[in-house]
Amino acid sequence: MARLVMKFGGTSVADIDRIRNVAHHVKREVDAGHEVAVVVSAMSGKTNELVGWCKAAAPLHDAREYDAVVASGEQVTSGLLAITLEGIGVNARSWQGWQLPILTSNAHGSARILDVNGTELIKRFKERKEVAVVSGFQGIHKDTGRITTLGRGGSDTSAVAVAAAIHADRCDIYTDVDGVYTTDPRVVPRARRLDKIAFEEMLELASLGAKVLQVRSVELGMVHKVRIFVRSSFDKPEDIDPHGNPPGTLICDEEDIVEQQVVTGIAFSKDEAQISVRHVPDKPGVAAAIFGPLADASINVDMIVQNVSADNATTDLTFTVPAADYQRSVGVLNKAKGTIGFDHLDGSTDVAKVSVIGIGMRSHAGVAAQAFAALAKRNINIRAITTSEIKFSVLIDAEYTELAVRTLHSLYGLDK
Repeated sequence: MARLVMKFGGTSVADIDRIRNVAHHVKREVDAGHEVAVVVSAMSGKTNELVGWCKAAAPLHDAREYDAVVASGEQVTSGLLAITLEGIGVNARSWQGWQLPILTSNAHGSARILDVNGTELIKRFKERKEVAVVSGFQGIHKDTGRITTLGRGGSDTSAVAVAAAIHADRCDIYTDVDGVYTTDPRVVPRARRLDKIAFEEMLELASLGAKVLQVRSVELGMVHKVRIFVRSSFDKPEDIDPHGNPPGTLICDEEDIVEQQVVTGIAFSKDEAQISVRHVPDKPGVAAAIFGPLADASINVDMIVQNVSADNATTDLTFTVPAADYQRSVGVLNKAKGTIGFDHLDGSTDVAKVSVIGIGMRSHAGVAAQAFAALAKRNINIRAITTSEIKFSVLIDAEYTELAVRTLHSLYGLDK
């Protein structure tokens, strides 16, 4: 017998028929003797509808009331799934984030989980054999008593946090794909599903463009040692052996992976913008003058390249920001022009970031050099480069994204 958390996203609970399908997935695990908590998202499209209603009511609305509205989508789903489970003979009860409680920070719309109390769920597993159906994406701020939401993809984070709180053996993330692939199969049809991937690699993939999991959920899994299993909710429940090894990808500690490839996967993001600050005074403190105001505006800066000063007087500094923040970033920098002392700004939104990830890079030299040579042969110009211990990223023209991904995927033998 194991203790499991099963998380189902919006497409998995899009209508009553799919909710019934989810209920049969849950019943399969309960019948196998497992203790089960389920975390659900809102029905597909419902959160967007609720957000639209908030904007229609008032373009500038109170973030606290926004959270009260958008959190209702998950409440509906958890109630419907509990009803459906009861209808097929499974003892179940729905839980809202404030009822456990899931305690969060006070950053409405993008709150962070601080603590989850799993005591009552564990008690009910033992005394009532009861399935807990938990509304994902939401929590409560202890001091104010207000409902909070965790931002897009927050149900993944909720699921891993609940798994940590109840000391679950595994957190199964059911989604519309059957695992984590070496890259997007829509770009590279020969992309392979990975049987296992280390937390650190998945964290890089998630933060660099892979849409399978929310970044914070992977962080929580790594910190609390919660094994995460990504699998498809569209497999027929009756075709899966709960004691077997269903198709999917296990996200686990590096030590649990026997054979580690040099490169595990290729991620890419087209949601990038490049900004070049020209003729900046080459003196101490100028970088702080540029990036301080951007940080104050909650704009994330990624790739940073500073040219060598030829005259020891001025230099150029180039960096990337999310494409959605491009205009705001330019506005922030122009406002601080007098403090920074730059001559002018250049910018581009037709760029893409392509990243190569693999723990094996730690012990293999020349991995990045191979990529640079392969891209050069394809006449793909590299605008900027960043590296870390287990990944490197290149910034290129967006029109070459697919070609670059296919080239690198083949270069590192991920097609095989």
